[in-house]
Amino acid sequence: MPFQSLGLAPQILTAIQEAGYTEPTPIQAAAIPAIINGGDLIGIAQTGTGKTAAFTLPILTKLTANPQPEGQRRHTRVLVIAPTRELVAQIEENVLAYAKHLPLKIAKVYGGVGEKPQKDALRAGSDIVIACPGRLLDLMGQRCADFSKLEYLVLDEADRMLDMGFLPDIRRIVQQLPRKRQTLLFSATLSKEIESLTHEFQHAPKTVQIGKRSNPAETVTQHIYELPKHLKLNLLSHLLQDEKLQMVLVFSRTKHGADKIARKLEQGGVRCATLHANRSQNQRLKALDDFKAGRVRVLVATDIAARGIDVDGISHVINFDFPHIVEDYVHRIGRTGRAQAIGDAISFVSSDELDDLRRLERFIGRGITRKRAENFDYKAAPQSLEPDRPERRHQPQQRQQPQRRHQEQNRRPERSRSSEAGPQRSGGEAPKPGQAKPKPRSFWNKLTGR
Repeated sequence: MPFQSLGLAPQILTAIQEAGYTEPTPIQAAAIPAIINGGDLIGIAQTGTGKTAAFTLPILTKLTANPQPEGQRRHTRVLVIAPTRELVAQIEENVLAYAKHLPLKIAKVYGGVGEKPQKDALRAGSDIVIACPGRLLDLMGQRCADFSKLEYLVLDEADRMLDMGFLPDIRRIVQQLPRKRQTLLFSATLSKEIESLTHEFQHAPKTVQIGKRSNPAETVTQHIYELPKHLKLNLLSHLLQDEKLQMVLVFSRTKHGADKIARKLEQGGVRCATLHANRSQNQRLKALDDFKAGRVRVLVATDIAARGIDVDGISHVINFDFPHIVEDYVHRIGRTGRAQAIGDAISFVSSDELDDLRRLERFIGRGITRKRAENFDYKAAPQSLEPDRPERRHQPQQRQQPQRRHQEQNRRPERSRSSEAGPQRSGGEAPKPGQAKPKPRSFWNKLTGR
């Protein structure tokens, strides 16, 4: 089915062709006509299947069919809410590509950067606003945004937003939006418990589901390496000796763990970058750009930060720490094998993670192939993930302490000798033996010079 059969506007079809796309993905083919026809929609599809275009293309078509009158002040017609800064930037990049032939203004709102440019963009009026819920709510509280004429609301990666605790913020945002609007909810996974909450935001939504609920992408080959936890870094370094691992995304459970993994790989000559919440926005964007451009071979990330990763050509995803939550596994390995491409997902599983692995296999209804690394020494000494600390790092402080005590001892006798000599006269001479000690001067005498 070509894009021309979906009812998209000519300007958008031109932009799609210029972007190099020829046929829609299954979620796009199912969702685009439904959105153009109107009504709320829930879209469920695996990661990497083109969900962003599935809601962007039909909304742009509807904006084109009903443009704002010329000469009037612009007002926001579309609000897209996403959980992370990287995902906001990625959605904006897609919207700009598809709307390149349309006279639309687009604003993005997220934390970690200055508020002023975002305030100015909201106050000036933007047709489309793409935002993280926290910063958006702050700016709405400062009366910077006007959504009184909003027509379309999109909740992207809805399951992750609810899992991350954004539900109270989203509720407060939605309460300030017009009741008459079209609300679209897209997600790679959507549990029945979370799905029940969507009735707060949608009215009689149509559900479009591609593939089985929460199943991993079929084009991804999955392998498990069972090994002791202390050998994981050894195995990672061993596997990276294979040049077939060209563009590798490594998942760590914690931010500090990601930094330590990257530091050890760099010491072994592997070019790395890290992506997690402790990195500044500029650092995160640079890490993604370097990864996309091939300047770094390995990107080490946490689950939340990786929600914004939309990079073609990732050859391997490696779960250094196996995820506790099944949906996180689906999202992780979906970073490879995007848009029907072939990819590999490798998971390191230690004894304390076997229960999580069994839970995943029960959920997807099949076992995952176990592998054993060739020419790998399973009895080798482990590489520590603790930061390297030079032995002499604290020695200067230890040498200074005795010296400081010696100086204090030398000063104390001087103070005692001066005190034994008695108070000094105003001229600086001490009283002679047998001479009466002068009376202390009052505060008033000191002030008046008497």
